[in-house]
Amino acid sequence: MLTPVTFITGFTGTFMDLLQQTDEIFFTQTALDLDHTQRIVRDALAGGDDGELFLEMRHAEMLAFDDGRLKTASYDQSSGFGLRVVAGEAHGYAHAGELSEAALQRAADSVSAVTRGYSGTAAAGPSGRANAPLYADQNPLNATPFETKVKLLQDIDAYARAADSRVKQVSTSIAGSWQAVQILRADGIRVADIRPLVRINVWVAVEQNGRMESGGTGAGGRVMLDQWLTPDSWQAQVDEALRIAVLNLDSVPTPAGEMEIVLGAGWPGVMLHEAVGHGLEGDFNRKGTSISSGRVGQQVAAKGVTVIDDGTMTDRRGSITVDDEGTPSRRNVLIEDGILKGYMQDRQNARLMGVEATGNGRRESYAHAPMPRMTNTYMESGDTDPDEIVASIKKGIYAVNFGGGQVDITSGKFVFSAAEAYLVENGKIGAPVKGATLIGNGPDAMSKISMIGNDSKLDSGIGTCGKAGQSVPVGVGQPTVKMGGITVGGTEAA
Repeated sequence: MLTPVTFITGFTGTFMDLLQQTDEIFFTQTALDLDHTQRIVRDALAGGDDGELFLEMRHAEMLAFDDGRLKTASYDQSSGFGLRVVAGEAHGYAHAGELSEAALQRAADSVSAVTRGYSGTAAAGPSGRANAPLYADQNPLNATPFETKVKLLQDIDAYARAADSRVKQVSTSIAGSWQAVQILRADGIRVADIRPLVRINVWVAVEQNGRMESGGTGAGGRVMLDQWLTPDSWQAQVDEALRIAVLNLDSVPTPAGEMEIVLGAGWPGVMLHEAVGHGLEGDFNRKGTSISSGRVGQQVAAKGVTVIDDGTMTDRRGSITVDDEGTPSRRNVLIEDGILKGYMQDRQNARLMGVEATGNGRRESYAHAPMPRMTNTYMESGDTDPDEIVASIKKGIYAVNFGGGQVDITSGKFVFSAAEAYLVENGKIGAPVKGATLIGNGPDAMSKISMIGNDSKLDSGIGTCGKAGQSVPVGVGQPTVKMGGITVGGTEAA
């Protein structure tokens, strides 16, 4: 165990080891010199309000098994930098897939143009105490032999086909990455992080009496792959995918109309993420383009609704020890008992709005500038038993799992499709339904929450969020909740 020390970043904690590791990656194994790099960064950012150099090394691997054989086996190693200078509401950004002083100097010459004729005051660096590492720094791609990964996919395929004679197709995949980053600022602050990530997916198609249906599951996190190497773990994934597929064989058309809705715990929190979370990101609210703009301190959801964005959860897919600007991640209360408490902020939007950065400045890679993004976003538990919630429905839909969806940030309007849902009448769960689509408005839907379960949980580690052409891993979650008066799109009249 390292003894807490104060070092170049100004933080105290165990980041020293991560700095040493990333110094080896970026300054020992490349043509970059640390002192020269810091000088170039300092000169490039002179006169600006903020900015940083973001260094990245990434390893990524994907194996896919389909139709009984290995169809894809890809591996990629990339490295590069992104240099940003911020001047007011503007920023200059340049990046390169080459870690050399010449490339960095060219980037510096480009981004410094944004400060010509501008005289800014350099913002103070990230403040606060660094988080303890939230995940191991081990590379998951190297931790498990290639042959073991292929055998795992083969075993999943064989197990699924043997489990039910109706299985016609099985697709399964393993994806993993290892990302090392270091962030350098003009004031000499340096912050580092090393981030593992894995995900396993299973998809099964079944056929009965000429009808084909499918089901899928996934799991992952900032962990090694070994926890899915035992049959007890991966067989549960296959069993769940098969259960959903077989269930859909008996599904009936969804009635259309306005009705009561119960959303299940866990992954259905993707609706919360899309319909509410994006509207609470700082850039939309600074620009006044979110339906939640200017509403801090106001009632924006039913009483009892508390929404959290927490990047500090151990080993979770959406967790980050520090964000991509060097700010330590933290647990941010967005909505408390229905009252809007604040927004998720990167450094630029926080400064322009006169608030603190919240550790939500994220980017897909060195080729992208940071912006406010969610981490692990979820609704906290209430005090009602989930069975009691379902039993309270007179006529409605119980949506256990979701597929895709989309939302308009400005209006709050959303459309989501349910991957697993049931008719409920007089408190009794009936037939599964196919093609259920939930249509509504985020703030309006949040105000119609009438019951909150005591079973809040996060998804299994499969979330990827897209925004402005960038994708980042995230977590979503919620308890079982009941909403009244939600429009359901279907193929039959209610």
